[in-house]
Amino acid sequence: MKIDRNPVAPGPVISGFARGGFRIDDNIYRALLITPQRADGWTPPALDVLAEDDVAPVLALDPPPEFLLLGTGDALVRPSPAFIAAVEARGIGVEAMDSRAAARAWSVLRAEGRWIVGALYPLGG
Repeated sequence: MKIDRNPVAPGPVISGFARGGFRIDDNIYRALLITPQRADGWTPPALDVLAEDDVAPVLALDPPPEFLLLGTGDALVRPSPAFIAAVEARGIGVEAMDSRAAARAWSVLRAEGRWIVGALYPLGG
């Protein structure tokens, strides 16, 4: 019996950081919307005006994701209570952390086969 100690779930994998963005395959995304099926560049609004509609493409999965992993840039910044309430009203949790931590968490959680989505704000520099 073969045991794979490093399982990789199908879909995009954030393999590192480059030029202020996130490396996925041969692409660099400054800001990112990511699902278990695809990764897309994103032009996010200022975090204090982030609304459910801004992340709607990743929330529309079937089945719905367990939670939205929200990377808030270089530092953790809490999203507005209205944003959290709107996403949670769909039955989807919100986990906010700085974007580097969110990228690392994405890889770990997807390796576990978790059905999650992400919205990652740019890194500084």
